[in-house]
Amino acid sequence: MKPQTWLGYVSRGQAPKPLPDADEHGRRRWAADEVRAFPRPGAGHARSAAGPAAEALLAEMRATAARIEELRGRQRELLAAGKERGLELRAMAKALDISRQTAYSWLVGRADPD
Repeated sequence: MKPQTWLGYVSRGQAPKPLPDADEHGRRRWAADEVRAFPRPGAGHARSAAGPAAEALLAEMRATAARIEELRGRQRELLAAGKERGLELRAMAKALDISRQTAYSWLVGRADPD
């Protein structure tokens, strides 16, 4: 692990506690065995040490993302229906809580079956 990575864990309070005595320059030290056994958090690291609670949380995140995509699709349907009824883009964007640019891009990107 790079020193910068370790220092990031230390600054976020994720690293194990340092040894009680500093080195001859006054710097904190850690037990080598504790550092080697440290279950590294974050992306790019195997989640084998994360445990069932972390896996359950990740599953909930995936389910939430799927629901968000479903709702995003419904927003697009409502936007298209509003366009067909002649509603103003600004009003529709505000009602859907999206930017006018997003609403416009969704309408322009939509294939017109006519």
